[in-house]
Amino acid sequence: MNVIKTDSKSIDFIKLINLLDRDLHSRYEEIQANYNEHNKVDSISSVIIIYDGDIPIACGAYKEHDATSVELKRIYVIKEYRRQGVAKLVVNKLENSAREEGYMYAILETGIKQYEAINLYKSIGYNVIDNYPPYIGNNNSICMKKNLKDGKDVYFQNADEFI
Repeated sequence: MNVIKTDSKSIDFIKLINLLDRDLHSRYEEIQANYNEHNKVDSISSVIIIYDGDIPIACGAYKEHDATSVELKRIYVIKEYRRQGVAKLVVNKLENSAREEGYMYAILETGIKQYEAINLYKSIGYNVIDNYPPYIGNNNSICMKKNLKDGKDVYFQNADEFI
């Protein structure tokens, strides 16, 4: 497997996130349209793509959330490569890149029906936090956070509410 860092203009990244969008639509149907605005990747400069040979099999990205935090976005692994540690590799590469750029925290939003994603993020040190904008008040969203600087888990009172 090869890992490349690129940007959101990558054709392979666009192909993978189109597959992600189809997967999300199959889970959430018409509700997913409410997220389209938040899933735009027009100018993201930090994208990771994992290849098996010449085949793009996974991706993820981040953008600055604030001066100390990045927001992980558009993490996806094609079905044939799931449950093999590929998603952990994507997240690890994104976290390392953000850490190298001086960020202290990574945050993310995922959906309540993405049980495998929620479990993955919890297993690698993410904790449930109160939903941040634009997800405040959205009962279909779960927001999570991880401390990147010292590797210690950040405790939030709602961490065990889901799953």
